[in-house]
Amino acid sequence: MATTAGDDDYTEYLYKILVVGDIGTGKTSIIKRFVHNIFSMHYKSTIGVDFALKVINWDPKTEVRLQLWDIAGQERFGSMTRVYYKEAVGAMITFDVTRASTFEAVSKWKADIDSKVTIGPEEKPIPVVLLANKCDLGKEGFIKTANEMDKYCKDNGFIGWFETSAKENLNIEKAARFLVEHILKMDIRRNQPKGIVHPGEEPAPPAASEQPKTNSLLENLISLSNNNNSNTLNLNLLKIFKKNIDYNNI
Repeated sequence: MATTAGDDDYTEYLYKILVVGDIGTGKTSIIKRFVHNIFSMHYKSTIGVDFALKVINWDPKTEVRLQLWDIAGQERFGSMTRVYYKEAVGAMITFDVTRASTFEAVSKWKADIDSKVTIGPEEKPIPVVLLANKCDLGKEGFIKTANEMDKYCKDNGFIGWFETSAKENLNIEKAARFLVEHILKMDIRRNQPKGIVHPGEEPAPPAASEQPKTNSLLENLISLSNNNNSNTLNLNLLKIFKKNIDYNNI
């Protein structure tokens, strides 16, 4: 989604990015490092979904705001992923290079995303980047070469892959910017001077100044709430929204 700010030559983009992968592959650590530049060995496993917001000053006339949706590793086996994936325009799939089983699950995560979320009237797959995480720990459980990884990504529809380490802050921002670059290229209405647009879609009629910046975020949370009868989930979503409501001031 894109909005024009007060300056006609300045544009803000708001994109929803999924961060998925098996349990313990470092999704939360990657997000914390990317958004807050912090790392801890003691993050608790995500339950359901959590998110963070990152602002990137892409160029002097472009600001990109990313909603990073951290989806729990066990959620691929649940019924909520279609709701979690709604309106996403890009994704990162992570695996742990020290655990070969997490790489084996990558193709299942990719197939799950491809079957549940697309972009534009042509229903193109959203761009997905593969993160070979925890590379600082060695690769005893992972035997793929760089050439094999390149072929794997080409064969399975990934736009690329990166060796990453949240601990060492290796390639995380590089991977994110690579993904955003592809999203911007797919946003065919990127240069539309006014209004709000989704990648591959016609601009919405209301003026940008009439659109609250929290709409997309709030609508996602309401959608999650309406699709689940759990009071616990509803309360958690309200807490998440309250925790992040001040992102307009970032």
